[in-house]
Amino acid sequence: MAVQNKYKTLLSNTAILGIGTFGSKLLVYFLMPLYTACLTSAQFSRADLIAQTANLLIPILSVSICDAVFRFTLDRTQNRAAVLTTGCFVIFAGAAVGIPIGLLLNAIPYFSGGYGWLIIAYVVASNFHTLCANYLRAAGKTKLFAIQGIFTTGFTILLNLIFLLGLHMTVTGYVLSVVLADMIVGVALFFGCGLWKKISFAAFSPAFARNMLAYSLPLIPTTIFWWATNVSDRYMIAYFCGDAINGLYAAAFKIPTLLILVSGIFIEAWHFSAVTDRGDLHQQSRFFSTVFDSFQAVMFMAGAGLTAFAKLCSVLLFDDSYYDAWRYMPVLLLATVFSSLVTFMGSVYLVEKKSLNSFYTSLIGALVNLVLNLLFIPFWGAQGAAIATFACYLVVFIIRAVNTQRYIRFDLHPKKLAVNTGLLTLQCVLMLTEPPLWWLWQTLLVLAVLLLNAKPIFRGILQVLRRGR
Repeated sequence: MAVQNKYKTLLSNTAILGIGTFGSKLLVYFLMPLYTACLTSAQFSRADLIAQTANLLIPILSVSICDAVFRFTLDRTQNRAAVLTTGCFVIFAGAAVGIPIGLLLNAIPYFSGGYGWLIIAYVVASNFHTLCANYLRAAGKTKLFAIQGIFTTGFTILLNLIFLLGLHMTVTGYVLSVVLADMIVGVALFFGCGLWKKISFAAFSPAFARNMLAYSLPLIPTTIFWWATNVSDRYMIAYFCGDAINGLYAAAFKIPTLLILVSGIFIEAWHFSAVTDRGDLHQQSRFFSTVFDSFQAVMFMAGAGLTAFAKLCSVLLFDDSYYDAWRYMPVLLLATVFSSLVTFMGSVYLVEKKSLNSFYTSLIGALVNLVLNLLFIPFWGAQGAAIATFACYLVVFIIRAVNTQRYIRFDLHPKKLAVNTGLLTLQCVLMLTEPPLWWLWQTLLVLAVLLLNAKPIFRGILQVLRRGR
C-alpha cells in the first residue's frame, strides 16, 4: 500500500470504529447512576467479581482461538474456511468442557445460587460473539464490525433496564444482560452474515489446527497474566478491606475504562494496518514511530483531562454512596495510560507472530503486580492496589520498549514520554493531597500536557488530509 494511503486508511478505520463503538459504549456510562442506585456497593462488587471470573475462563475455554482467527484471517494466504471452521470447533469443544467447571463453581459458597452456571454462560456467549466479530473485522468488514458493537451495547442497555428496573434481579440481572446481548448478536452475525455457509468440515485439517493453536496457546497464559494484573487486586481488596470498599474500587475503574475504550478503538484499527500495510523496514519503522507519537499524545491528554475531573465524574455518574470512589481514579488513570502503551508495544509481537514474547512480558507484569498487591493492600488499602497496578504496567512497558526494538526499530520519543509521565504523576499527587490552590495547579498541568502533545496530532491529521487530495 502506498505510504500516503497508510495513514489515511488507519485514520478512516479508527473513525468508523470510533463512531460505531465509542458512541454506543458511552451510553453505558449514563447508566452508572442506575447501577449504583439499584446495586449496593457489596452487590456491585459481587457482580463485578462474577464477570471478572468469567473473563479469566474465557481464554482458557477458548484456548485464545479468537485471537488466532483474527490473525490468520488477516493473512491472505490462509484458507478462511479452514480458519473459521477450526475456530468454531474449538469454541464448541470449550463449551462442553465448561459444564463440569460450572458444577465446581456452584460448589463454591461465594458463587452458590446458580452463579456458576451464569459464569459459564457468560464465557460461552462471549467466545462465540468474539469469534464471529473477529472474523468479520479481519475480513475487512470494518463498518459491519462497528455496527454490531452498537447493537451489542443497545441490547445490553435494554436488558439492564428490564432486569434491574423492571424485574429487580440485582446481581443476576446485571450479568445476564451482558450474556444475552452477546448471544443475540453472535447468533445474528453467524446466520445473518452467512458465516455458517463458510463452515466446511472438508476444510478442517489437524495440521492447520495445530498451526493455529501454536499461535494461540501462548496467548492463554498471557491473557491470564493480564487478567491477574487487572483483577487479582479486587479479590485481595475484597479479602483485606471487604466488599464495600471493593465495590467503590470497581466503580472507580469505570472511568479509566473510558481510556481503555478510546485506546481499544484505535488498537483495533491499528492491528489491521500494522499487519496488512507492511512495507520495507525503513517505511515500517517510520510508520510505527509516527503512529506511536500520536497515540501517546492522545492517551496522556485524555488521562490528564479525566484526572482533573475525577470528582465531577464521581458526582455525575455515581450514587452519593459511591462518591469516595474518585480517590482511586487518578492513579488508576495513570496506570491505564501505560496499559494502553503496553498494548501498542504488543502490536509488534502481533505483526511478527511472536506470541511467546507477549507471554514472557505479561508473566513478569503479573508477578510484579501480585507481589506489590500483597505488600501494599494491607497497609494502604485499595489505593495500594492502584499503585501496584501502575508500577506493573510501567515495568512491562519498559521491558517491551527495549525488547520490541529487536524486531521493529522505531522512535519512542523518550524525552516527551518522560515529561508526560512526570506531569501526569504530579497531577495525581496534587489531586490526592489537595494543597492550597490545587485546582489552579491542576489547570496549569492539564494545559501543559495539551501544549506538549497537540502538535503531532494536528500535524498528522493535516498530513493525511493533504495526501488524501
